Amino acid sequence: MTSCIDDLDHRLISLLRDEPRLGLMEASRRLGVARGTVQARLAKLEERGVVRGYGPEVDPGRLGYPVLAFVFLQIAQGRLKEAVSVLDSTPEVLEATATSGPSDLLCRIVAQDTEHLQEIVNRLLSNNAIRRSTSYIALSQPIRYRTAPLVAAAGAPT
Repeated sequence: MTSCIDDLDHRLISLLRDEPRLGLMEASRRLGVARGTVQARLAKLEERGVVRGYGPEVDPGRLGYPVLAFVFLQIAQGRLKEAVSVLDSTPEVLEATATSGPSDLLCRIVAQDTEHLQEIVNRLLSNNAIRRSTSYIALSQPIRYRTAPLVAAAGAPT
């Protein structure tokens, strides 16, 4: 399978990841290409969904939610949409991913403390669409979520 980005895309993504407020003119100057090239490349990366956003990264711990837990949920047969609606209305649920295996969803949940986490899980379980949960509290994060090495590998000449 061939990569969907090339070296210029890699350099552009890396530059914008490191400096998200950088303007197109400055990006074109640093990359040594025309502003129109940067604009067109960026538009194509956005259109293909490679670049998904430019918002600030927020640290939940600094917002008062230092506990991070990964919670597996088992959903009642045929009630996934209802369960997702419950999760979507819970602000502490940062992410939910459908999984294979004995659980149906893996959720990334933040909380103020372990008691708050228990309250969140109990609230989720109070809905009949969610049958069971298994929680794992993160102790540390030796590697934070990252895409830079993947972008570099995808953009490397073959």
